[in-house]
Amino acid sequence: MRYEKGHRELSRARILDVASKRFRKEGVAAVGLATVMSDAGMTNGAFYNHFDSKEALVRDVLAATMDKRRENTLKLIQGDGAGMEAAIRNYLSFAHRDKPESGCPSASLMPEIGRHPIETRAMYTARIKEFVELIASNFKNPDETTRLQQATALFGLLVGTVQLARAVSDKAMSNSILEGGLKTALSLLAEAT
Repeated sequence: MRYEKGHRELSRARILDVASKRFRKEGVAAVGLATVMSDAGMTNGAFYNHFDSKEALVRDVLAATMDKRRENTLKLIQGDGAGMEAAIRNYLSFAHRDKPESGCPSASLMPEIGRHPIETRAMYTARIKEFVELIASNFKNPDETTRLQQATALFGLLVGTVQLARAVSDKAMSNSILEGGLKTALSLLAEAT
C-alpha cells in the first residue's frame, strides 16, 4: 500500500506527541509501546518503522519536548517586556502543576531520566545546559560562572517546587508550595538581575 508523501513524518510526529503526553503524565516506565501505538491509531509493528527501541523514543521525546519548552520560555521572556518574571510565573502556575502532560519534562520525568542509559542522560544534559544558559543570559553578574550557578539554582527551585506541589495530596498545601516557590524564585531573580 502506497501512502501519500509526508505520511511517514506525520506518523512519527503523532507517535512522539502521544508518547510525550503519556510519559509526562504517567511516567516512562508505566507506559508501554502498545499503549502509545494504540493512542496514535497505529499497530505495534509500525513502531519499528520509526524508532529502533523504546529508549530511542524516550530520547526523541525528551529532545523534542525540551526544545519546545525552551522555545516557549524564550517567547515568554521576550514577550511584552515581562522578561524572566513571566516565565517564572508561568512555570509555577496552577495550570502547569495540574497538567503535567503538557508541562516541563524535567518536572515530570527527572527522577526517571537519572536511571536511563548514558546516551539518554547525555542528550538531556545538553538540553539542560542550553536551558540554564538561556536563564543565565538574563542575569547581570559579569562572572559567567556565577550567572550559570544562579540560573541552575533557579531552575532547580522551579522544578523541585512543581514536583513537590504535584506530589502532596492536600490542595491547600500544594497551593502554598507553589506560592512559596514563586516568592523565593522572584527573590532570586531580583538578586540576579
